[in-house]
Amino acid sequence: MTHNILLMTDSYKVSHYKQYPPKCNKIYSYFESRGGQFDNVCFFGLQYFLKQYLSGKVITQEKIEQAATIFSQHFGNGNLFNRSAWEYILQKYDGQLPLRIKAVAEGSIVPISNVLMTIENLDPKCYWLTNYLETLLVQVWYPSTVATLSYHIRQMMHQFCKATGGLEGLDFKLHDFGFRGVSSVESAGMGGAAHLINFKGTDTLQALAFIQKYYNTSEVVGFSVAASEHSTMTSWGKTNETKAYQNMLEQYPQGIVSVVSDSYDIYHACEHIWGEQLKEQVLARDGQLVIRPDSGDPLEVILKLLDILGDKFGYTTNAQGYKVLHPKVRILQGDGVDYHAIQNILQAMQENQWSADNIVFGMGGGLLQKLNRDTQKFAFKCSYAEIDGQGRNVFKDPITDKGKQSKKGQLKLSRNNAQYQTVSLSTPGEDHLQTVFELGKLQKEWTFEEVRQNVL
Repeated sequence: MTHNILLMTDSYKVSHYKQYPPKCNKIYSYFESRGGQFDNVCFFGLQYFLKQYLSGKVITQEKIEQAATIFSQHFGNGNLFNRSAWEYILQKYDGQLPLRIKAVAEGSIVPISNVLMTIENLDPKCYWLTNYLETLLVQVWYPSTVATLSYHIRQMMHQFCKATGGLEGLDFKLHDFGFRGVSSVESAGMGGAAHLINFKGTDTLQALAFIQKYYNTSEVVGFSVAASEHSTMTSWGKTNETKAYQNMLEQYPQGIVSVVSDSYDIYHACEHIWGEQLKEQVLARDGQLVIRPDSGDPLEVILKLLDILGDKFGYTTNAQGYKVLHPKVRILQGDGVDYHAIQNILQAMQENQWSADNIVFGMGGGLLQKLNRDTQKFAFKCSYAEIDGQGRNVFKDPITDKGKQSKKGQLKLSRNNAQYQTVSLSTPGEDHLQTVFELGKLQKEWTFEEVRQNVL
């Protein structure tokens, strides 16, 4: 059996249809980022959830029976299950969901505290369905948070690259190392795709398949290079460390090759093996050697390696007055990397007159896993209801935490002087929320290239 949408919710929502006011016929809710680490967010990932879980005939009698059996045992009785309502959807809509979902264009950069998505029922008998799907739809927080983090890292890197060097390599400045550090293959696909909105370097292959399947492209949009790991280096033995490195140069005579070099002594490796024994081979090779340290204090290690490599391979001083290593040699930092680590490393390099051109970063758990829904305080709240055909603004305004205030009424996303602003749906002007899903069918699909363009 395929996924069962009846089971893709929190237990307590199964009982909520009995809790709304009598004669309730519409529930309208919205999704936003209330704040968090960054002041604006990159919205991404809804198209996946719509395609994978909500489109087409998602309700069948078999799924209803499965849910009935589980709920009866889970709750200790069969009275909480809204069987007749699900059978109504199956019979009247052939198992397709009578909902309308509107959302801002994927890839859009939107300031916090603005509506990103709205959802409402289209059949008065299905008022309960809107918030039944909250649990699933709120998971858009994950790809949106990864996309937001990746976006802000790019903005920060852009500043350092512009100040100390060039922007030519910015697309490959942050490489995704996160596949092994996430909780699932699904997370790797979603999170890896979110990163590739902003950069083009990845080792998360699942992201490439994810993008092709869910974002309407046949192209491969992320790239990588030949690279070593410790097992391929240490299996040669410590006495053969030079041979292990030499083998990398000989096996990959062209293009970029990345070699982890801290298995024993990173400073010795850079000064005496790369910088002396293999120096001529490095310089004669048709491509660039990227040396990867993988231990120690990154600030201390990188600054010392830059000095060693600058001494051994030489460097030039660019127009901004910063040192740039010989073009055959660069550094990749992939250990202990997060937003602040990158910022601190680039700041230290700048203070020591080294250009950001000398380094690229690999980011694993810090990019795809060390975040949660509260990183950007994503929330899904009801803001409007109709009771016996009469509209009613709905809101939450707790005296104990004004940060959890919610919006009122039906909403739209307008733009004023190029700035997004959430206003009432009745306000004149264009609504930047587009209908993306209606009555079981996608109404708008984005290609991945369009998503990338929307970020700009």
